Amino acid sequence: MSVWDELRGQAPVVEQLRRAAAGDGLTHAWLFTGPPGSGRSTAAKAFAAALNCEVDDVMARGCGQCPGCQAVLAETHPDVEFVRTEKVTITIDEAREMVAKAGDRPQTGRYRVIVVEDADRMAERTTNVLLKAIEEPTPRTVWMLCAPSPADVLVTIRSRCRPVGLRLPPVRDVAALLVERDGADAPLALEAARAAQSHIGIARRLANDPTARQRRTDTVRAPLALTTVSQAVALAEQLVKIATEEANASNDERDAAERVRLLETLGVAEGDKLPPSLRAQVRQLEEDQKRRAKRSVTDSLDRTLTDLLSFYRDVLMVQLDGGLEPVNAELAEDIRAFAEKSTPEATLARMDAINTTRQRITTTNVAPLLAVEAMAVALI
Repeated sequence: MSVWDELRGQAPVVEQLRRAAAGDGLTHAWLFTGPPGSGRSTAAKAFAAALNCEVDDVMARGCGQCPGCQAVLAETHPDVEFVRTEKVTITIDEAREMVAKAGDRPQTGRYRVIVVEDADRMAERTTNVLLKAIEEPTPRTVWMLCAPSPADVLVTIRSRCRPVGLRLPPVRDVAALLVERDGADAPLALEAARAAQSHIGIARRLANDPTARQRRTDTVRAPLALTTVSQAVALAEQLVKIATEEANASNDERDAAERVRLLETLGVAEGDKLPPSLRAQVRQLEEDQKRRAKRSVTDSLDRTLTDLLSFYRDVLMVQLDGGLEPVNAELAEDIRAFAEKSTPEATLARMDAINTTRQRITTTNVAPLLAVEAMAVALI
């Protein structure tokens, strides 16, 4: 497989990046934008691999097989730095570290590449730290910033980057990728791709994890039994519980493994008393894990609300006779019955309430349960 194979349904983007990797239109800074699941970071990683691909044929760069491509894909290439945060924002110190690394000359590859996967999670003061490095980069250094939309990045940065706009791939392309690469059952892959609304990462999780599929089913069926305030409060508790359980399921094992690795590095056996001189390092790890847990719950809750939003999207399509394929085909009869008891205006108001809550929980310090309770009451 080449590095471009995961970019299903993105032929114009692949062609643009292929040509740039071959030297036609290559510039020092790129801004990858697109909705969640469109493959922003995947495209940036593929481009980074192609820039440091070791094949002689420039138009074949991005082979996915040479040591250069393999090292970038595994995120072990000494000249390619991936920057992502598991906190709420990227800090100024982290930005300064990026700038310092961007100033180094390539060690083994053709280009020093800095891939910032969460460029939208930088405050204005933090982004300004990058400005001069992006405006006047070191020779053979390439910056790649990823964000949901150009508006999520300061105009001073945006104006210095070449835009790469991605879209969500077609559902059937995502399903085909799950079958070819992950060996998923074809009908299940199609169902997962449709439920994930073409988000490849979520589709893979739904195809491989029956528990995740059940959680999603519970979420999208919730509006069918929502008629009173007490039921709305119960729904809010259920949604936050679903998000928390999903986040904890992925964090607990990782947290334990990190603690074991740290103790091994410090020369302390599990269960032994920590010397006072080492306690600060363990406390720092625990604080980082708490911040990551908070971010994980927020991201998981946002995905849960996106699933809930898909129910009302299908309702609106029925009410407007939109003719689009439903996301939740298995609930077609229930959705039609629900649509007949409401109006398009009411459905749009409910969708606005969900989107407002998503914005509040991802951009403010509001208590998730309180925000979701207010939203659930608005859905009655």
